Amino acid sequence: MSDAPTGAEAGKFAAAMRAVELVEDGMAVGLGTGSTAAWMVRALAARAAAEDLSLTCVPTSTRTGALAARLGLNVVSLDEVDGLDLTIDGADEFDPDFRLIKGGGAAHLQEKIVAAASRRLVVISDPSKQVAHLGAFPLPVEVTPFGHRATLRLLRRALEGADVDGREITLRQHEAVPLMTDEGNLVYDLHLRRIGDPEGLMRDLTCLPGVVETGLFLGLCDTVIIGHPDGRAETLRRGAAPEIAAVDMAAAAGLPD
Repeated sequence: MSDAPTGAEAGKFAAAMRAVELVEDGMAVGLGTGSTAAWMVRALAARAAAEDLSLTCVPTSTRTGALAARLGLNVVSLDEVDGLDLTIDGADEFDPDFRLIKGGGAAHLQEKIVAAASRRLVVISDPSKQVAHLGAFPLPVEVTPFGHRATLRLLRRALEGADVDGREITLRQHEAVPLMTDEGNLVYDLHLRRIGDPEGLMRDLTCLPGVVETGLFLGLCDTVIIGHPDGRAETLRRGAAPEIAAVDMAAAAGLPD
């Protein structure tokens, strides 16, 4: 059981609750990773139990899979389904064209594979993630451990001609050692401040030997749900006017922990 969330957590909860309303009985659903996605998994588990929904859930990380399984959702691997009806995931940034930066939780490789296998990607977010231009959030680039310093040199070279405002690159750490992803790779964070040409940058980075994937998600998302601290959930869709709905914040008390 949980107390009613406040502040930023209230916004995350509102977005998650609104997104879960899109799930229908019989769906195969991709489950995102991160703090907002964790609210979504808890809300989805509560709804599935209350309405006896038959769902097949594919997680985008080991921690999301563990949470979903513990809460009683039917968790399978992506290889066990022919495709996904819907994936609900968070984002670290999104721009007016619904281009995203993801990977703050270092799960962007699995997140992108799951998103690409889905008929629809819905992003749940709070207002702080909405930006005019991508790049304030560091761009994660997943690389193989083998030869990663050689890959770093290639990354630096690729940024020399890129339309960006910063070029600092750092190796992501966890507890004073290099972070390892679920796939056993490393993550370099590119501190670019502004990305003028996301499509061109992704093309230039993904062709480099040693680069596994970037945190740029382009052309995958068509809906963003922004949760506000006052319980409003604002749904943005391509070519449509925003929709505003109120979420009962007291409902958080009924979610499983």
